Amino acid sequence: MPTVRDALMDAAFAALGSRPWEAVRMTDVAAAAGVSRQTLYNEFSSKDGLAKALARREAEAFLSGLEGALTAACRAGADAGDCFAAAAGWTLRSARRSPLVHAALTRSGPGAPAPGAGLVAAVHARTVAALVRGHPGLHPEDVGWACEAALRLTLSYVIAPAADDRESCARVARLVRSLLA
Repeated sequence: MPTVRDALMDAAFAALGSRPWEAVRMTDVAAAAGVSRQTLYNEFSSKDGLAKALARREAEAFLSGLEGALTAACRAGADAGDCFAAAAGWTLRSARRSPLVHAALTRSGPGAPAPGAGLVAAVHARTVAALVRGHPGLHPEDVGWACEAALRLTLSYVIAPAADDRESCARVARLVRSLLA
């Protein structure tokens, strides 16, 4: 059973599906979660506190799923290109599902972190680590360079989606293979 905190974050996330954060009212979030507005403020202190907690939860879930996609591909014997394609697919689906993940990946909106900070840097670091672990014959510096290029291509598909995610992921795989050849 979800905690009050989880119920409040779920309600806030649902509200983001129909309106921008600036239009989300704390009263509506509390009502949707079935608690009083005071309970919401007791839990998060402010709307900003709720936003930070929700963003942190979404980022953690995204990174956990990313690691799962990478691990599954590596365990299945996929080459580095297909491993990164699995990560790209997870990234594209997650960015479409979650406006918070999309904003964190594209660093859009007020108060966005400087380039190289936050979620994108975590994606790069975790992807490099997974590929080096899963493909010990690859040089970590080469993997880092290939992952940076592939991540930039993936993020371009987040910003300007292609007609078909499978084709986008195949292009990412080809890029990684060509850079690691």
